[in-house]
Amino acid sequence: MSQPPTPSVASPCINVCKMDDDGGFCIGCFRTIAEIAVWSRTRDEQRLHILVAVERRRIEHSACAAGEDFRDDCEPTGSSRGEERAREE
Repeated sequence: MSQPPTPSVASPCINVCKMDDDGGFCIGCFRTIAEIAVWSRTRDEQRLHILVAVERRRIEHSACAAGEDFRDDCEPTGSSRGEERAREE
């Protein structure tokens, strides 16, 4: 009997395992708990889907950290939209 193919897509884990309370993802690898839990049991196709979601979260998180108003949940940063929020408060 032949063995099933070994997945070749590497984990995005960087050993900084801390969950973001607001976003629900690890701040090290940007995976959710569910994605982390299934990673070792899933095939490359699903791993690639997870990595797409990871990259989206990484971009969104980086945009907020950089002071850009990329998402609606970014803190006010001085951009026009951030200034509007600051005036509303």
